Amino acid sequence: MKTNTISFFAFFVFLISYQSVLSQEWTLKQCIDTALVKNKSIQLSKNNNAISEERWLESKANLLPKISFNAEYKYFTDLPTQLMPLSTFNPSAPEGQFKEAQFGVPHNINANFQLLMPLYNRQLYGAIKSTEIANELNLLQTTKVEEQLSFDIANLYYSAQIIYSQLQFIDSNLLNSKKILSRVQKLHEQSLSKGTDVQKIELQIQQLSSQRNQLVAKHSQLLNALKFAVGLPQENDLQLNHTIEYKASVELERNPIIELKMNALQYELQKNELRTLNHSRFLPSLNLMANYGTMGFGYDQQPSDFLNFYPIGFAAVQFSYPIFSGTQTLRKINQKQFELQNSQLQRLILEEQNEMQIRNANQQRSNALETIATSNDQITLAQTIYQQTQLHYSLGSASLTDVLLSDNALREAQQTHLSAIIDYLKATLEITKLTGNNPLSNQ
Repeated sequence: MKTNTISFFAFFVFLISYQSVLSQEWTLKQCIDTALVKNKSIQLSKNNNAISEERWLESKANLLPKISFNAEYKYFTDLPTQLMPLSTFNPSAPEGQFKEAQFGVPHNINANFQLLMPLYNRQLYGAIKSTEIANELNLLQTTKVEEQLSFDIANLYYSAQIIYSQLQFIDSNLLNSKKILSRVQKLHEQSLSKGTDVQKIELQIQQLSSQRNQLVAKHSQLLNALKFAVGLPQENDLQLNHTIEYKASVELERNPIIELKMNALQYELQKNELRTLNHSRFLPSLNLMANYGTMGFGYDQQPSDFLNFYPIGFAAVQFSYPIFSGTQTLRKINQKQFELQNSQLQRLILEEQNEMQIRNANQQRSNALETIATSNDQITLAQTIYQQTQLHYSLGSASLTDVLLSDNALREAQQTHLSAIIDYLKATLEITKLTGNNPLSNQ
């Protein structure tokens, strides 16, 4: 009985802890960390890195010796014929006369091991360097995918927080409107207000309810998009921390953006390709070759049938120097030189564009911070005016129009405040990205 009680208690504790895990609020950092592990785009990019790594290793493997085994059997139905000078058989035969002769035996067997190894090949070394740089480019591409995913998740996260705040404001406005409706209905029952006054409040409630439904649907869509980006199943429940945290402008360290790093590597890749092309015009290639095997000759006619094998082996160094290969290489060199110029121009464009975007984003964030501070005061003032107008309306010293106008002023102040927060968060994310920092740098 005691064992059953302990087991039940342990199971109960497990259920509570499991429920707490399911219902815990996800921070932005948790979302990004989970996405970097579970998001399929990241996994695809990492697989591309592995492919690029294998290509680099494949190019390096071309420096290793190649060993092959070759075997061949030939049976000649007609032996090869050669023309021999007739003087070979008859020394007194005149010059210019030849005699047909067949050489060899019907059965020929060859078997050998062959080794081929490059000793110096500038094009091969250039290809190795190019694949190495391409591998670094792929690693940067993965970093770019991770960076973009982090900023996309941050944008979705902040958007969901903003909509949740909008819902809080709408719920508060609905509650106020329902209170006004209750008062107006009582006054209408006492013939102290018009029937159109009741209808105006009812219309406002319907509009707020419709707006709320739209925001709930949009919030649900944002959560589904966030779950997809994070790599969670759609049926999972995702609870966010709805507290919007923002602080005054933080001076972030300026780091090279990923696009500039990729541009630098692309420039290096093009320089290496140009260098390889130039060297291929003037530098020789040197290869080591070796062969060892056996040759067999057989004859199957009586009375002197035989099958004899003879060893054969050699080692050689092959030297090749380009003398003229047309103008194809020269045209490729000219193309690469233009590509290098374009890469330098692209770098300058990226630097100037980055500086301009940082300046604009800083200005937008500064303006948003000022608007946030102002709109906070406006909300407080609008709430005070709204409450006083309600009081005056209940005392008969203010009209329903005054109440509705003060309610609209409160909602406009709330919307201005949320819009300013949206602008601030977007500008902060933009500055973080443009300065080459992590989206969590401002957390």
